[in-house]
Amino acid sequence: AMLDQLANQLGVRGCVVKDGYLVKSWGDQAQVSDVLSSAKPVLSTLLFFAIEGGLVKSVDQPIAEFGWELKEKDRGITFRNLGAMNSGYARPEGPGEAWAYNDYAIQLYQKTLFDKVFKEDAKVAAENPKRLGALGLEDGLKFSEKRRISASVRDFARIAWFWANNGNWNGQQVLPKRYFDEYRKPQAKRNLPISQGNKTEDYLKIKTYGGGSEHFTRFGPGIYGFNWWFNGTGDRHRENLTWPDAPPDTYMSIGAGGNNAAVIPSLGIVLVGAGADWADHRAGDPSSKMNQALKLVSAAAGYHPEKRAVVAGTLKKWQPVTV
Repeated sequence: AMLDQLANQLGVRGCVVKDGYLVKSWGDQAQVSDVLSSAKPVLSTLLFFAIEGGLVKSVDQPIAEFGWELKEKDRGITFRNLGAMNSGYARPEGPGEAWAYNDYAIQLYQKTLFDKVFKEDAKVAAENPKRLGALGLEDGLKFSEKRRISASVRDFARIAWFWANNGNWNGQQVLPKRYFDEYRKPQAKRNLPISQGNKTEDYLKIKTYGGGSEHFTRFGPGIYGFNWWFNGTGDRHRENLTWPDAPPDTYMSIGAGGNNAAVIPSLGIVLVGAGADWADHRAGDPSSKMNQALKLVSAAAGYHPEKRAVVAGTLKKWQPVTV
């Protein structure tokens, strides 16, 4: 009944995976559509594959080493900066100095990965049998000219479950678990200031992945890393978790137009919605539709938010209970 309520609330298309099994679906599961900014964590997933394959030294390798002629202030930009939205590209600050939801920097990220690291067609790089091709994608990924990704909800659920399962797929460790242990956490510090000014200086003339160089939201410091949003306390919501009624280990990809995916490893849950009614990203607000959706899917698995509390920025241990 809770999953029926969830499907009715979100609408359009979606699915819920529990412990690797599809337990609820609604709408056309095979329809392939642009997932918008939910594609960004896929870029970071491919970065980890590139590191594992020896194409990139580490997340802290400067991208200038791949031939970009960057301004002096930008020469220290690393892959970690691009994944944390604190690179400073097209903004007045240098790398690591300020946070901005920056689609010019994401354009720099994808062009570095596909044009200078993999040096091959985006679909070929992504669906390599030793990369995301190992996940048995049913409908396949489609890439736009800007390498924005179109996917079905059931295929995006596979990518989300791959993260929930620490890089393991059907017993095969496709990507070593250490990537998830080390990088599945916020990378933008909570006290990081917000980028100032409204001028965009795209001196490389690479254009944008979709939006501006400082747009969408300012909630990122403390809860954003490798293009996922995490359920922590941020600079703008120091008392409440991002989603107060979801387990502390919850994280999400958030794309415009209701294209979101939520991962809750402790409950073995993945929730994907495409074109769904998630409403705005209002971190720390219990009344937000995102929080209410996560509350429903968590409760369906037996989680009760009163079993944990935020104390001085840390979380007490909680245990799921059976209903």
